[in-house]
Order: sequence, then C-alpha cells, then structure tokens
Amino acid sequence: MSAITAFLEGEGPDARGRTLFDVLAMDNVALERNHDFIQWLFPLREPSRAVPEAPVLADTEVEAIRESVMAQCALAAATDRMDAFYRATHDWLMPNDHNHLRITRIIRSLRLLVGDEQADAFRAAIMARVEATRAPVSARSRGYWATA
Repeated sequence: MSAITAFLEGEGPDARGRTLFDVLAMDNVALERNHDFIQWLFPLREPSRAVPEAPVLADTEVEAIRESVMAQCALAAATDRMDAFYRATHDWLMPNDHNHLRITRIIRSLRLLVGDEQADAFRAAIMARVEATRAPVSARSRGYWATA
C-alpha cells in the first residue's frame, strides 16, 4: 500500500508524522497556518509547487483510493472539515489568497477521486459563501474553480 493510500485509510502518517485524524482535528488557526496538509487530504496526479515532497498520485493509487471504502470516508470527512473551515473563516474572502489554490485543489481532487457530484457540491458551497458575503474574489480564482 502506498503512503498516500495508507494515510487516507487512517493507517499511516503524512510526511510530518501526522495521521489523518490529527489533520482533521486541527482547529481553524492551525489549518490556516499549516500549508503542507492539503496535499495529503486532497492528492492529485500533479506535483505541488508549494510542497515538493507532497504525494503525487499514480494511476494505481487513484484506483486504490476510488475503491477503498476507508479512503472514501476520509475524503468525505476532509471535505466536511474544509467546508466548515471556509464557512467559519473570512480571511480568504479577498481578491487573491493562498486558500484559493487550496479550493482549486480540493475541487480537482474530489473530481478525480470521488466524482463530479461531490466536486460540484463543494464548489457550489464555496461560491454560495462568496456570493453571500459579496466577497471580491478575483475572476481568475472563480475561473479556476469553474474549470477545476
């Protein structure tokens, strides 16, 4: 089993020794301050420019994660946690913010590993928050989210 699959199944740590449960238990301040967990919660096939040691999914890992009940539960829990984070915080509601890249990653990872319905639901929740607050999120970020 690969490191990322083990992490998402709750059986292995990330590169810093944190378990899935440690990351999901982070408070909002910790989620905002730490920049190397999102790649483990929402992995992609492409390397992270921000965290070079982050996992990069191979096709076999994509399939393993798609087929793993535990990994799917982890992705659902991670989605719920990040949704709660974005509902509870407001610092990201500006033209440009590092959280915009996180949001794009989450949508893309959900689309790859879970499905279009979940990816679209997360994007809709983010857009609803942006619209409800009339936040000046850039057209560029909104465009990335729309095509993720």
